[in-house]
Amino acid sequence: MIRVLLADDQSLVRAGFRALLDAQPDIEVAGEAADGEEAVRKVRELRPDVVLMDIRMPQLDGLAATRRITVEEELADVRVVMLTTFELDEYVFEAIRSGASGFLVKDTEPEELVRAVRAVVDGDALLSPGVTRRLIAEFAARSKEPAAADALARLTEREREVMALVGIGLSNEEIARRLVVSPLTAKTHVSRTMVKLGARDRAQLVVLAYESGLVRPGWLG
Repeated sequence: MIRVLLADDQSLVRAGFRALLDAQPDIEVAGEAADGEEAVRKVRELRPDVVLMDIRMPQLDGLAATRRITVEEELADVRVVMLTTFELDEYVFEAIRSGASGFLVKDTEPEELVRAVRAVVDGDALLSPGVTRRLIAEFAARSKEPAAADALARLTEREREVMALVGIGLSNEEIARRLVVSPLTAKTHVSRTMVKLGARDRAQLVVLAYESGLVRPGWLG
């Protein structure tokens, strides 16, 4: 079973998500939280697979709560998905940097929410192509001198190539077509790259691609 924690200050939103998720045969809602402090406390207590975390909450906002969760080594397997009212929420960029595996708008279709919960457990980032490209554009706009690229020395030439393609927003299928390999091979390269770099998921791999200097502003394909 995929265990989910719902963190939102609106009880009606939590109730709607609970009804939808509990109706799935492979998903259960392990708990709920009405603010960021409670969310962090319950994540430590319940160790859910996924946290659906509202960005704007009292006591401690979702962004700060995500930072607390993602820095704790014992919570490394917990995936945080930010919930926002608007796709262009000003906090989305910082949420990904803070370790969130992606984000969803609250009015997303029910089947998309269910799919997203399953996808994030499999290590996929919840970023649509359009959102990914906006996120990358934001990195480009804020880009400074790249950090030392020592970590990239662990990668093979093909893995660095794949990481760069992830960094410009390509999906596994698009990478496969670009490199003339199978989608499974592309996915394997992405997974090995994440393992070598200690990236939690694909979203963090995009961050690392920019911060290491492997991808630079102006490379938006």
